[in-house]
Amino acid sequence: MLAILKTIREAIASWWLEFTLQTKLLAAATLVVSLVMSGLTFWAVNSIQQDARLNDTRFGRDLGLLLAANVAPYLAEDNLTEVAQFSQRFYRSTSSVRYMLYADETGKIFFGIPFLQPEVENSLAIERRIKLPEDYAADTDNPMIRQHLTPDGVITDVFVPLKLNNKNLGVLAIGINPNQAAVISTNFTRDVTVAVFISIWVMVILGGVINALTITKPIKELLVGVKQIATGNFKQRIDLPLGGELGELIFSFNDMAERLESYEEQNIEELTAEKAKLETLISTIADGAVLIDNNMQVILVNATARRIFAWENVDVVGCNVLHYLPVPVQMEITRPLYQVVAGERENAEFRIHFTQPIKRTIRILLTTVFDIARENIKGIAITVQDITREVELNEAKSQFISNVSHELRTPLFNIKSFIETLHDYGEDLSLEERREFLATVNNETDRLTRLVNDVLDLSKLESGRAYHMNGVDLLQAIEQTVRTYQLNARDKGIELQQEVPPQLPLVIGNYDLLLQVLANLLGNALKFTPSGGKVVIRAYQLEPKHESQKSLSPVRIEVSDTGIGIAPEDQAAIFDRFVRVENRVHTLEGTGLGLSIVKNIIDKHHSQMHLVSEVGVGTTFWFELDVYKEDVTQLSAENKEEVKGKKEEETSTL
Repeated sequence: MLAILKTIREAIASWWLEFTLQTKLLAAATLVVSLVMSGLTFWAVNSIQQDARLNDTRFGRDLGLLLAANVAPYLAEDNLTEVAQFSQRFYRSTSSVRYMLYADETGKIFFGIPFLQPEVENSLAIERRIKLPEDYAADTDNPMIRQHLTPDGVITDVFVPLKLNNKNLGVLAIGINPNQAAVISTNFTRDVTVAVFISIWVMVILGGVINALTITKPIKELLVGVKQIATGNFKQRIDLPLGGELGELIFSFNDMAERLESYEEQNIEELTAEKAKLETLISTIADGAVLIDNNMQVILVNATARRIFAWENVDVVGCNVLHYLPVPVQMEITRPLYQVVAGERENAEFRIHFTQPIKRTIRILLTTVFDIARENIKGIAITVQDITREVELNEAKSQFISNVSHELRTPLFNIKSFIETLHDYGEDLSLEERREFLATVNNETDRLTRLVNDVLDLSKLESGRAYHMNGVDLLQAIEQTVRTYQLNARDKGIELQQEVPPQLPLVIGNYDLLLQVLANLLGNALKFTPSGGKVVIRAYQLEPKHESQKSLSPVRIEVSDTGIGIAPEDQAAIFDRFVRVENRVHTLEGTGLGLSIVKNIIDKHHSQMHLVSEVGVGTTFWFELDVYKEDVTQLSAENKEEVKGKKEEETSTL
């Protein structure tokens, strides 16, 4: 039961909350008016009833005294017949008397009109006796009066003591009917009050229904529509068949929604196009771009920034940018970011080095984004530049300059020292000593020349110069290189061999550059191979994975020696500039640029240098070149003659 009452109370509360303020005020005003009118009506009814009861009381008292005065002599003479006749005439002459009862002092009824009738018994609940009130005979001139309620109304009971010559003869009890006019007036007033009360609430309910159908519902529909329009839903329409001002208002609302929808469609197309242009522009710029709002939330980020900060698989838009930046970057820019948001500074620039997720050096620029009036800060633009390559190049340039300066200083110092000695003490030196000094100066000059040439070659390779690639006959290039170093190998007691099949296809490359690669590799092999050793230069086509790809298999070129070998800790840096194995083994001298030049040339051929080496056993350098699609058998006679003539000219020049 309690659960049902609770459910009903909640339903009523929910129903009441759905009412508008106007409806609630109307209901409250109606309740107050109805209560006031009901109170006034009930006050009027009560006043009428009080007046009627007072009149009934006076009438009953007077009637009782009159009747008692007339029947007292008969009772004194014990003439009940005369009492009965007089009482009967009196009862019939007025409709106000409900009953007449004569009783003795003990309350025993000895006569009554109407006697033994059911209404008498029902009214007084007596059985031939009457319960007399105490002190009913205290005042003969003011008989005791009381009232009791019956189905027909309030009956006034009058108890008149019967006395004659101070002799107590009994008591006369008279019942007075209620005043019919008063009863009718009271009932009418009550009925009018109920009718007015019901009419008021019926009018209120009808007014509420009419209000809900004609005013509240359209207003609610308009309110919902306005809210939908405010959220950007311009497809909202109101379909209510109303006239008058509300109809015009609904028509104007629908017209406004149609115009806004059309305007939005046009704007969306323009904004989409502009957004696409902006995103395309931002995505194509080389620098990283991140746009954040005043709450550090990411609004826009391009692909470069995602790559730099490793955000490829992370959706950072709408998130706090500080939560996703690498720790070094976060520590560096957190405070400046809040300063920019607070307006304490407009721009900031940082250079940050971090190792996670990969090793990078970046430059970050913070730029404040203002509104059109440049009064309010709308966000911050973060420009990220990956300067890792720039830093590496600067470091390499500095190292290169330092190494070149060092390498140039040594031969120049030797040349200057011996020249000064010859200049100052030439006459005191013997002819043999002067020849020895001049030979040293000549050797240092040659060394300086080689260093300058290597530096120029390396600079030329790294300048981005485009080299023409064509079909190269490796057999001829290898033979030319072997002939060049054959005498040097014989003088050192080193066996120099070549292993090249005669049907080796042409490869894609630049003949001059490949000749320089072979010369550097072969020269290094002879330099670091002791007497009695062996140096082999070979070229062969690799076996294809599939027989159908045999003609496309690359050609591998190897230069092997039985020299001192390269320690594992030196192999990683052997192709760097000015790195010389002799610095560790304390043997021969060199510029330290040969293998760096070789690596750059092979890079130009879109290939890679490889080496296999073991200290005390020997070293093998190798690289691979793609086969020239138009090999020697497919070249035109004119091209063959051109290539052959160029190679012969280069051989004769060397």
